[in-house]
Amino acid sequence: MREGVVALCAVLIVSGCAGVEPRTGRGSSRVLRQGATFAPDDAAERRRTPGTRPRQGGDPIAPLTHEAVIAVLEEVKGTLDGIARTLPRLAKNTKGLGDSDGVFTRYTDYGASQLPWLRGALARATSLTDDAATVEDMDMRSGILRLTGPRIEAAMSGAMLLATWLDFLRLAEVVRQECPYYGVERLFVDLDRVQRQMEPAMTALASLDPEEVEATATAMPGLMGQLTREFQSIQDGARGAMERGGRVVAAAQFLEMLTLVSALKATLPRPPPAAPVMLGVGLMMGSGGVMMGSRIVVTAEWVERMRTLVQAGVISAPVVSAAVRIHAGQVLMAQANQDLPKGVRDALGDSPEVRAMRETGRAGAGMSSAPKHHVLPQEHREWFERRGFKGEMDIDQFCVRLEQSHHEAIHGGGDWRLGRLWAKEWNQNIMRLLRVSESDTGRLLTRDEILKIVATEMRRFDIPMTFSPGKRR
Repeated sequence: MREGVVALCAVLIVSGCAGVEPRTGRGSSRVLRQGATFAPDDAAERRRTPGTRPRQGGDPIAPLTHEAVIAVLEEVKGTLDGIARTLPRLAKNTKGLGDSDGVFTRYTDYGASQLPWLRGALARATSLTDDAATVEDMDMRSGILRLTGPRIEAAMSGAMLLATWLDFLRLAEVVRQECPYYGVERLFVDLDRVQRQMEPAMTALASLDPEEVEATATAMPGLMGQLTREFQSIQDGARGAMERGGRVVAAAQFLEMLTLVSALKATLPRPPPAAPVMLGVGLMMGSGGVMMGSRIVVTAEWVERMRTLVQAGVISAPVVSAAVRIHAGQVLMAQANQDLPKGVRDALGDSPEVRAMRETGRAGAGMSSAPKHHVLPQEHREWFERRGFKGEMDIDQFCVRLEQSHHEAIHGGGDWRLGRLWAKEWNQNIMRLLRVSESDTGRLLTRDEILKIVATEMRRFDIPMTFSPGKRR
């Protein structure tokens, strides 16, 4: 099946949202069933249907999700370690470029300044993963693992951008060593322009805000397309300068070397006479992974890992689709950030009004988001802190978005003061159950014991265990 990138994205979304039935026998194969029952991410809220209620028996996918999260974190950590080893050497080699110490140091410093937040995101995701492993209730464990999603997406996209920035620094190093005809001032302007293009995305990812991270990660193909064009432009300029200096053969070798060592090599055109990647080039799913022609774009193991994370709700299908497009090199034709999808634009026709339209979420359209409900009552924050809810397991992490009517119903109506008079009001009910349980055991409840009680009540109140960080009041 040779399809364009849009078809591949659709396949990833469908396969990523499919549930996996447990094996019925030693030699039996997995059977996929469709399980996409939630509202789109842009809606920022979930509609309650029978399919959205967590299973009473626990989530059999939780162990697979745990393994997939660990594997992704290790992969990103390896990338960051490699970058951290390379930056000091580049800083040393470019320190005196153009007889102006410190001019290029700012660019290596910019790369080094991204490492702390990237490692911090990995550390926070690792901490949540370790904490999830201690939780007995499988639905609650899956809910905690989903909290790692924004951190994983930010780390994956941030590491990719940082590796790309490293490519530009390598390019600057090689250009100054091998191409003295390319002016230092021109190279300085080039790097400054690239940094300005990259900085907004880095800032959004570093915020670790789920909505900003999601939007930035989904728009990565467009940004990588811009950066690829910048990289290619500098390459072509350096090659032209060398050819004007009479070094034609050296110029060809120079271009080929840069293309091979670059992390952007998938998106860069091959040495002449190859042409840039076009939309007509098909992607296929084979036994070895996703392939473009004879080249493996991503391995089957990577696809399976991403499918597990999408299925568990840890990361979103659009983010995975964007990553595949980048690996496949299909970024040069990526649509502008937040442009209407091509099918929608074709249906509406061509006009200034349609060209001005942009795809946006509820907030961008002026609509209020669904309220966030603190599962663990905020007024008892200190009570929970004494029982281990600190750091990455702070009670602000355990928030869920509910429809306004659902949120009011569990709190006893629109007036919270009157709602507190109802014994089954959520906050009153949870604290009563926890205190009774603590009185029965004669000791402080552990964090896992508290989460087990809360998970039971969330199932009873039909509250999905899809947590997202909330704000402290």
